[in-house]
Amino acid sequence: MLIELLQVVLNGLLSGAQLAVPAIGFTTIYAVLRFPNFAVASHMTVGAYAGVLVNTQLGWPAGLALVAAFLVAGTVGVASDTLVLRRLRPSGPLTAAIGAAALGIVLENIVRFCFANDPRGFDLPVLRDWRVSLGALGQLRIGPQQTEAAAASLIAMAILFAFLAFTRSGRMMRAVADNPTLAALKGIDAQMVARRANFVGMGLAGFGGMLIGLDTSVDPLTGYRVVLPVFAAAVVGGLGSIPGAVAGAFVVGIGEEFSTIVLDPSYRTAVGFAAILLVLTLRPRGLLGERAL
Repeated sequence: MLIELLQVVLNGLLSGAQLAVPAIGFTTIYAVLRFPNFAVASHMTVGAYAGVLVNTQLGWPAGLALVAAFLVAGTVGVASDTLVLRRLRPSGPLTAAIGAAALGIVLENIVRFCFANDPRGFDLPVLRDWRVSLGALGQLRIGPQQTEAAAASLIAMAILFAFLAFTRSGRMMRAVADNPTLAALKGIDAQMVARRANFVGMGLAGFGGMLIGLDTSVDPLTGYRVVLPVFAAAVVGGLGSIPGAVAGAFVVGIGEEFSTIVLDPSYRTAVGFAAILLVLTLRPRGLLGERAL
């Protein structure tokens, strides 16, 4: 029994690491622009397709394909915000959120029109699970692909933290997130910061979308299958808090894995709903408290 619990926790940690990157992207945009950009799901799909295309058509390795997924999804994020959402934000966060949801549907159908509905896979070797002996307790199974995805997530998170802490652009994003009025008085261009926040946020969403595609396959609904856990991770940790998004991702990932012990795996998405309801009821500001980046 103990080895089964350890296996569930390990699987949850690996799953949470994959959820953390798009959750950070979602919460970064919320922190700077103060509305929930639900188009994050379609940008995850865009990033996944960008990764699979450069991998299968150009022969790029997974690491470079992840960079391509980030760049393409980030560019699409800036373009879609400039053309559509920027015009809606002055009308309030609810209008912008509804517009983002509609934009996501449009992007999903563009992807569907361009690539059809057939699932696509990456041209990468399939490796057997590693088995780690724990003596009398038994063996833990560790998936190499999931471990590599978790390592890529940790690297992406470390780069983001360094960007926010040590670069001028990162400090400007934090200033606008903390106090947009004071940032404007100091001469910070809010529109420029919004573009950078969208590029970083949607780029991370595309990066996370490819990680999920590596674990399964890529189709027009890749991002939509995990958007609820991603949103739940951001809410559980505290909207606008990047450390909170990371913590929330691991809570949701482990919770989903534990749910499979007592529920059919098809019900694991209910964990996201339950987590959102529980946090909004008991601690509306999230585990680490709502704060700006």
